[in-house]
Formats: sequence, C-alpha cells, structure tokens
Amino acid sequence: MKNIIVAGLIALIGGMAVAQDVPVAVQNALIDAPDEAVVAPATDAAEDIAPAFAPVEALGRSLDEFKWVSRVVVVFADSAQDPAFAKQMTLLQDRSEELVIRDVVVLFDTDPAARGEIRQALRPRGFSLVLISKEGRVELRKPKPWSVRELKRSIDKMPLRQQEIRDRSAGN
Repeated sequence: MKNIIVAGLIALIGGMAVAQDVPVAVQNALIDAPDEAVVAPATDAAEDIAPAFAPVEALGRSLDEFKWVSRVVVVFADSAQDPAFAKQMTLLQDRSEELVIRDVVVLFDTDPAARGEIRQALRPRGFSLVLISKEGRVELRKPKPWSVRELKRSIDKMPLRQQEIRDRSAGN
C-alpha cells in the first residue's frame, strides 16, 4: 500500500481571515494557500511535491486532532512581532517542501493571553519551538529558531519515520 501525504490542513483554514499582527511570511502562506488540501504520493524528491505549506493558528485546536496523522511543529511567541518568531516562520517557509514530505503541520500561537489548549498543554515561556511526533509525544523543545535542516534530521530519526521510509522502499 502506497503512503499518502495530506499536505497540510489547508481546507480547514481556507476561509480564515488574516490578522494584522501576523507576520508577513505567515500572511503570504495563508493567502497563497489553495482552498482544498493537496494529496500527493509520498516521495523524498521535493520537486515532485506541489508545496502546500500553510501555518495554522493553534488557538482553538487540539493536539489530538493531529495524532497518527501528522507530525506537528508548534511555534510559540509572546507577540507576532517577536524577531525570533518572524525568523522561525521564514525558515519554515523557505524549505516547506521538506516539511510536507514528512507530514508536518506547523501551528503558531502568538497570544499568551488567549490561553489556548495547546499553549496550556505545552507551557512555553516566550519564544519556543516544539516538535511533536505522530504518536503525540513531545520530541524536542527549542528556545530559539531552528532550521528545517535540523528539524528534518530529528524527524528522520523517529521510529515511525524510519518505518515509513522502509515501507516506501519495499513498495517501490
């Protein structure tokens, strides 16, 4: 059976209004996103995947909705103007195809006062990047921006990702 990647949860945010305090990189990703999810066969050739990267606001979401479906990168900041937040979102956007290949959904939360469910569960302090496995486990926390290269190395070491790679190799 071939693996299928559902590239982001674009359909869920298609009609989402872009807030003024959201960084330009996030605004562009939301504006340019197609109205429905893109489904593509799993591959490691980034050029074979139509990038469908669109960060999703974490407020009103639960980590349970992503369990066994997607790996989650959550980017927290105390403000959308935080330079570390802007840098992280740019880093993620610039190499988004590598995240799509690895079934990664990016959530962001720049409103600590809203006390969303994900913020309460992960309890970040200031800027924070959190990587969560498909199994729902916190795999890593970083207090500063991390490159996609570093993230993909961490993801590729995860047991479920290793199994996905083996399954895909056996299917070819």
